[in-house]
Amino acid sequence: MILIQGKGVSRGVVKGPLYFYKKPDTTVVKVEGADLDAEKSRLEEAKKKSIEQLEVLAEKAREEAGDESAILFETHAMFVEDDDFVECINDCLEGENCNAEYAVKEAGEQFAAMFAAMDDAYMQARAADIRDVSQRILNNLMGVVDGGIDSDVPVVLAADDLAPSETLQLDKSKISGFVLREGSSNGHTAILARTMGIPAICGAGAELVEAYQGRECYVDGETGQIILDPDELTLQALRDKYEKQQEMKKLMETMRGQEDVTLDGRKIKLYCNIGSPDDVAAVKSNDGQGIGLFRSEFLYLKSDDYPTEDEQFEAYKAVAAAMEGKRVIIRALDIGADKQVPYFNLQKEENPALGVRAIRICLNRPEVFRTQLRALYRASAYGKVAIMFPMITSVWEVRECKRACAAVMKELKEEGIPFNPDTEIGIMIETPASVFMASNLAKEVDFFSVGTNDLTQYTLACDRQANDLGKFFDPHHPAVLRALKMAADAAHENGIWIGICGELGADVSLLPTFLAIGIDELSVSPSSVLPLRAEIRKSIAQLCNLEKLEW
Repeated sequence: MILIQGKGVSRGVVKGPLYFYKKPDTTVVKVEGADLDAEKSRLEEAKKKSIEQLEVLAEKAREEAGDESAILFETHAMFVEDDDFVECINDCLEGENCNAEYAVKEAGEQFAAMFAAMDDAYMQARAADIRDVSQRILNNLMGVVDGGIDSDVPVVLAADDLAPSETLQLDKSKISGFVLREGSSNGHTAILARTMGIPAICGAGAELVEAYQGRECYVDGETGQIILDPDELTLQALRDKYEKQQEMKKLMETMRGQEDVTLDGRKIKLYCNIGSPDDVAAVKSNDGQGIGLFRSEFLYLKSDDYPTEDEQFEAYKAVAAAMEGKRVIIRALDIGADKQVPYFNLQKEENPALGVRAIRICLNRPEVFRTQLRALYRASAYGKVAIMFPMITSVWEVRECKRACAAVMKELKEEGIPFNPDTEIGIMIETPASVFMASNLAKEVDFFSVGTNDLTQYTLACDRQANDLGKFFDPHHPAVLRALKMAADAAHENGIWIGICGELGADVSLLPTFLAIGIDELSVSPSSVLPLRAEIRKSIAQLCNLEKLEW
C-alpha cells in the first residue's frame, strides 16, 4: 500500500485512475519548406475533427439550454469551412511554403483584425468567434486535447498546481477528484472542487510522482490521504466511508425545497458562489436560493483578448435569466494578484496581493470598466442582477464606481437600450480598511459581502496561496471574527444587509457565530447548500453567542 498525505480541501471519497495534467504547448513556429501536400492533408484532418467536436458541443448545448445556445457552436462550425477563411489559409500555405499551424494562425489573426475593425457591433463580435475557431483548428493540428484530459473515464487529476485560466479550460465531466503537489485550501482549484462537489487534496508534495500515472487511486478529501493499492482493512474503511457519504447525500435531499430558517424563526439567505454560466446547473440542482458571487473574471481568464461588451452581456444575461428572478450578484473584474491575464500587460510587482488589482484596475482603465458595466446593466433587464465591487478600501473609490455606473446608465438610456435603473450596488469587505470605514461605506451602497479569504489574508498578514503557513492562516482567528462583527454592526446601523461570500461561509462550526453576529446571507459552493440548510434549520438563533470572538 502506498499512502501519500496531503491536506484535504474538499470532502468526499472517490477512486479513479491517476492522470497527470500537462500544460499544452501551443506556441506556433513557422516551418519553411514544408511538404505542401502533407500540410494540406493535416489541415483537412484538423478541420474535420474541429467540425465533429463543434457538432457534439452544439448538440449538448441544445439538450441543456435550448436552440439559442447551440447556435454559437453551429456558427463556429460554419466558420471552419468558410470559403474566404479557407482560401486565406491556403494562400498562406502556398505563398509562404510553410506548415499548416503557421498558416492557420496568420489567417485567424488577419480575419479577426478585419472583423474587429468593422463599424457594426455584431460584426466586431465575430472577431472572437474567428479566434476561437482558429485556436480549435490549431489545437487539433498540435495534438492538444480538448478539455485537457485524454481519457474515456473520469480521472483523479494530478498536477503541481493549476492556474485559474487552466482550471477554466478543463473538461469537468472527466474529473472525479483533484490531487495537487502544491496549492492551498483557498486556491482556485480547491474552490472549483468545492463548487463541483468533488474530493480534492493539496500539498501532497514530491511523493506524488508521475510514475503512478494510470494507476487506480483512492482520494479521501476529509483526511487528505491519497492511497494506491490499499490493503484490505483500508479498502473496507474507504468503502464504509463512501457508503456513509452516499447515505448523507440521500438525507440531504430531504432539505430540498425547505426554508432557510432557524427553529426560532430567524431567516437567512442561502446563496451560491459560481465561476461561469455552466455552474448555474449546480446551483439549481442543489436548491440555491440565489447567486451571491458570480466571479466575472472567468470571461477574461479564458480569453486571449479583452472580452467584448456583447460577449459579456450574453454570459451575464444567461445567468440572470436562468435564475428566474432570484438575485444574481456579479462581482466586477477581479484580476491581479494570483489571477494574471497576459493581455492586460500588468507590470511585475514584488507583492501583487498589495498591488494593482481588482477595483484598482477598473478605475485605472476606465474603458475596460465601462465595457463591463454596460454589459452588466444590459443584463439587468433580464433578471435580478446586483453589481459588487471588490477590494474597496475608501469612500472615494465607491463614489468613482457609482459615477461610472451613472454615466453608463445615461448612455444606455440615450441609446434606448433597456436596463434596470434600480440595480443594487454593493461592495466586498475584504480589507481591514473597509472594516474600519464600514460605517461610511454603508451609506454609499445597498449591501456588503465579506470575502473572508482575503479578509483573513490581510488581517493576519498571511498569503492565502501559501500552503506552508499551516495554523498561522486561521480564518477562525478572533481578529477575523471581530472584523466580521464590526462590518455587520455598521451595515445594520445604516439599514443595509450583509453577507459572506468567502469559503468560511460554509463552515458549519461557525454558523452559531454568524447568527449571533447577525449575518443576513451566506453564499457558498453549491454542494454546501443542503448541509448548511440542515444546520440552519436545527439552530436556535437566540441561544447563539459570540464566545468565539474571545481568546
